[in-house]
Amino acid sequence: RDSFVGREFSVGRGVVGTMLEKVSAIRCFSGVQYVFSHISSELNCTMKFGIYIPDLEPAEKAPILYYLSGLTCTEANFIEKSGFQRSASAMKIIVVNPDTSPRGVDIPGDSESYDFGKGAGFYVDALEPKWAKNYRMYSYVRDELPRLIAATFKECDPQRQGIFGHSMGGHGAIMIGLRNPQIFRSISAFAPICNPMRCAFGRKALTGYLGSDEEKWKVYDSIEVLKSYDGPQRKILVDQGKEDEFLAELHPEALEAVKSNKVEVEVRYQDGYDHSYFFVATFIEDHIRFHKDILTH
Repeated sequence: RDSFVGREFSVGRGVVGTMLEKVSAIRCFSGVQYVFSHISSELNCTMKFGIYIPDLEPAEKAPILYYLSGLTCTEANFIEKSGFQRSASAMKIIVVNPDTSPRGVDIPGDSESYDFGKGAGFYVDALEPKWAKNYRMYSYVRDELPRLIAATFKECDPQRQGIFGHSMGGHGAIMIGLRNPQIFRSISAFAPICNPMRCAFGRKALTGYLGSDEEKWKVYDSIEVLKSYDGPQRKILVDQGKEDEFLAELHPEALEAVKSNKVEVEVRYQDGYDHSYFFVATFIEDHIRFHKDILTH
């Protein structure tokens, strides 16, 4: 299609699993919201991701935020519902958002419930043989996607990366961010599943992907990761709606209860807000500013 706005992109040499294709490019708040598809070497299927690039000076590089979505979402929900582009443009932040699970592959049982399989990758690397080939969202978010972004988009500064997310994606952001402080310098979350080992959909996913040995779950539980964290100083911002219909399953109080000399956790309870993207849209500017303040100093 010749009508695309934005510029053309080519993947840098040496990047595995390329075949990058531009799906769409839409002008938005003095920037361009792109969606790309590519062949993922980690997930062994075709994947889509969004990337918003604000207008920058020719040689200017901008910090990158990775946003992880929640259960049932694709890459589209955040792009269409959060309104993040206004703040990202104003603050000159590039925002990348992947899908929530392998999508270009069909595995028996992957579409039977909203909280397991498609739309519910839980940002783990599966160990159970049925899922292990494709369900490697942890490595996809930590390794493959940042490498692809750095090799393709010259505007991105890979030395200034942050991660945030909503619900299942909030769990992913905290867990991946704390396990990889050398990659992600800032972390925040909206209504995260803080303690998946202690909630129904967390236990379902961890059992299905990792097996019944709960010791193997701990590296994917934000509470357990926080307890053992010994990296550089971090501050984590969490917003949680008081009218969230899933609040009893999210356990933000467990996050607050962990006393860490290395990590300061601020949980802000917001009166009247539920679990939806109306809640995310309300506080998205605060979160992007939180990351900008860390990544630009």
